[in-house]
Amino acid sequence: MRFTWMLWGLALPLAAADVRVIEEIIAKINGEIVTRSEMERSMAEARAEFARRNLPGPKLEAALAEAQKDVLRNLIDQSLLAQRGKELGISVETQIVKYLDDLRRQNNVASMEEFEKWVAERAGTPYEDFKEQIRNQMLTQRVIGQEVGSRISVPKDEIQKYYNEHKAEFVRPEQVHLREILVLTEGKDPKELPALEKKANDLLARLRKGERFAEIAAKNSDSESAKNGGDIGFFKRGVLDKQIEDLVFSARRGTNSDILKRKNGFLILRIEERHQEGQAALEDVEQEITERLYMPRMQPALREFLTKLRENAFIEIRPGYVDSSAAPG
Repeated sequence: MRFTWMLWGLALPLAAADVRVIEEIIAKINGEIVTRSEMERSMAEARAEFARRNLPGPKLEAALAEAQKDVLRNLIDQSLLAQRGKELGISVETQIVKYLDDLRRQNNVASMEEFEKWVAERAGTPYEDFKEQIRNQMLTQRVIGQEVGSRISVPKDEIQKYYNEHKAEFVRPEQVHLREILVLTEGKDPKELPALEKKANDLLARLRKGERFAEIAAKNSDSESAKNGGDIGFFKRGVLDKQIEDLVFSARRGTNSDILKRKNGFLILRIEERHQEGQAALEDVEQEITERLYMPRMQPALREFLTKLRENAFIEIRPGYVDSSAAPG
């Protein structure tokens, strides 16, 4: 089957020869396309990520060169995985709606009409294109989990062996891992305080009925940690103020505090993890070890799966561009 490379253009009314190039196709994967602007957007995202890491000059240049080499490969990977998700009948529409609504709420955008404009301004792409990107990312994650991740297991004896050989890595200070929900009162009119306290009590009641702390925090907390489901990390003794320290270091893992009245608002804490001082028991670090042993298995398994998808796909690439993980032949 022959594939003709083309530029999509729009003829302006001034002259028939006056054509503005809108898009350039770089690859075609089973009828789906990868465009130059998608590659440029991916590289811009990579640059922004490396900038956040504050990589020094030589490392930054090396990282950008590596990203440039694989940018087309990654876009082809995503297209293949999203197409596979559709073949499997995987639907992520409910998750998309929830994700977009959470994003709107977290950024205090009042209506969906305003939110669509907000997305277009910040993402630099039309709202529907942004939504399609989210859809493809979610499909990709679901397919990887279902078709690759679910088939990888780490035997118990390997976990035990790793623990025995790396015990020194699991000697820890006493510490707690916390999440928070903050109902902010700082700067508010005193007349609002009863309603804010009621909001905090209502949230605590929902937690006690079994709703997930991270989800409630993401949608309702006024703290910056809301974007991470209220996660504020690990704390050693001596770091927190005495009221909170006494509470969290005596509470059981997986429990939520009552409402704590703070200077800036009403606070609810969750004790996500508690680590006793000294050598951590295997059962306390088993999940961490499993994750360490899982990832080295995951990457080659995923690449093997993607190679098989490539072998069964119709892929054509514009001359001058290379898929760095092309299937043999």
